[in-house]
Amino acid sequence: MLKHFFTNSIGILCSRVLGFIRDLMTANALGASIWSDIFFVAFKLPNLFRRLFGEGAFSQAFMPNLIKVSQKGLFAAEILIKLSLTMLILSLIVMLFAPLVTKILAYGFSADTIALAVPLVRINFWYLLAIFIVTLLSSMLQYKNHFATTAFSTALLNISMIIALLLAMNLDQKTAALYLSWGVVIGGLLQVLSHIIALKKVNLLRLLTLGIAKFAKGKRAKAKGFWQNFGHGIMGSSANQLSDFISTFIASFLATGAISYLYYANRIFQLPLALFAIALSTAIFPKITKAIKSNNNQIALNLFKKSFSLLFFLLLFSTIGGYILSKEIIWLLFQRGEFNTQNTIESAKVLQMYMLGLLPFGLYKLFSLWLYAKMQQKIAAKIAIYSLFINTALCIILFKPLGASGLALAGSISGVFLLVYVIFVFGIRQFLGIILEKINLITIILSAVFAYLLIELKDFVYANL
Repeated sequence: MLKHFFTNSIGILCSRVLGFIRDLMTANALGASIWSDIFFVAFKLPNLFRRLFGEGAFSQAFMPNLIKVSQKGLFAAEILIKLSLTMLILSLIVMLFAPLVTKILAYGFSADTIALAVPLVRINFWYLLAIFIVTLLSSMLQYKNHFATTAFSTALLNISMIIALLLAMNLDQKTAALYLSWGVVIGGLLQVLSHIIALKKVNLLRLLTLGIAKFAKGKRAKAKGFWQNFGHGIMGSSANQLSDFISTFIASFLATGAISYLYYANRIFQLPLALFAIALSTAIFPKITKAIKSNNNQIALNLFKKSFSLLFFLLLFSTIGGYILSKEIIWLLFQRGEFNTQNTIESAKVLQMYMLGLLPFGLYKLFSLWLYAKMQQKIAAKIAIYSLFINTALCIILFKPLGASGLALAGSISGVFLLVYVIFVFGIRQFLGIILEKINLITIILSAVFAYLLIELKDFVYANL
């Protein structure tokens, strides 16, 4: 478990570093211009659908069904072909109606700006088909406990975009945006290629090709359970994406800079969430699912307990460090150029509110996997939808008195709701048996000591500056 966890964490960290370099180079090439706005809108569209249809919603439905079915190659082939055709049709629709799609996504764009954006929207959207294939192939690799390729493959996208920016040096902004868009597509193809190579190494490529041949001959797998679970997964993903959209929409009514404060603070908040919660959840999901499908519930529960203790420790200390050192973190990463001291102070306030939700959001990801492994996606979707309503109500209540910080706090409170609800589903008695274990009580005591020492150290440093 630890090996796979660290593999995922290192891969995510490498990708984030390269992504930061990519962002710096993009800012250098495009600045804050019409072409930067156009590119970010064009790049946002396939990523929106990726978060809705791919990643969590797909893998959490695909893995339990892959383990359950006997004809695994045929099952994977059927899902690959049917959903690839769906993505292809969706891509063609976007190609045909790109001006309308762009207008919906960026309502404030003028007709001239939309006309400039259409070619980039059409290019970038092909990334969706590539990344869906990657998502399916990565789920197959996880079934074989192979995580390295997926963990590091996102770096290929960033490298491709960085090379595109290097080639576009000294060229005009329009050409740079065009190069960058093709860099996205090429990066997606490189990700697909890396997964195909990995699939061959773990002897799954032949299984998939044989499944495709069987599908072509008219044979079908029992995939009904997958489609039901996938539909519920999309409902949950849609709720999460809509929650983010509502926060951004409400922030647009606040003073200038509110959206930026939320963006910069959220970038920092997402780092420990990805490094620890997502990396660990991805590593243990196949093992827990296999144990449950084999009726080895005690083995699954023991693995869950170990994962909980590790994640509880990492997230609790990250929360304390991020909250106490929020201003210093923002200052170190962002305060330069047009980003002034006041921006740092406001962003730090938002970061503190986000950090309050780090522990509940991270633990929720772990507990929700228990539901997915038991194929209870419908319950997980209901919890996400209830959380959306709570988050929306709190955003409306808190945004006027607290500004951008209120929107971040609303998200954190909805995260607490997510965790409490999923614990009730998991079982209160079973949860108390985990949290009251000696190692977790020691973590709580150590975290209190850590918080005290960090505050004292911070005061000492400032007093002697």
